[in-house]
Amino acid sequence: MLLHVIARGKIARSPEAELVARYEKRMTWPIKLTELPETGGKIPDPQAPCKTVLLDERGTALSSDKLAKTLENWRDTGTRETRFMLGAADGHSDTERADADLLLAFGPATWPHLLARAMLMEQLYRATSILAGHPYHRAG
Repeated sequence: MLLHVIARGKIARSPEAELVARYEKRMTWPIKLTELPETGGKIPDPQAPCKTVLLDERGTALSSDKLAKTLENWRDTGTRETRFMLGAADGHSDTERADADLLLAFGPATWPHLLARAMLMEQLYRATSILAGHPYHRAG
């Protein structure tokens, strides 16, 4: 299953970009990163059965194990792509929230956009490591 991170705003050269690149390189699942401008820009149409996850402060905070189980379930029931959407500073519209398969939050705190992108990449790496039985999840 393709993990597709779609984010508004450019990450450019930054410490957060280095973290994103580090986890992207470590991923064993297919992953695609798409950056869109702060406003406008077309989100690519999915080419296969797809789930949409919005990173949203009103979402559910999932443990790493629960995120892994969710991805595993979607993969095993025919989902070909899961899209993780990071909105602009104003977040997502009510319509986008209603259409999403999952609203995901990283706890009750508000996180800087670029840091949230790096945190998402780490959690995707952790979830796929859990599913692979890799010791990363509990190492360190």
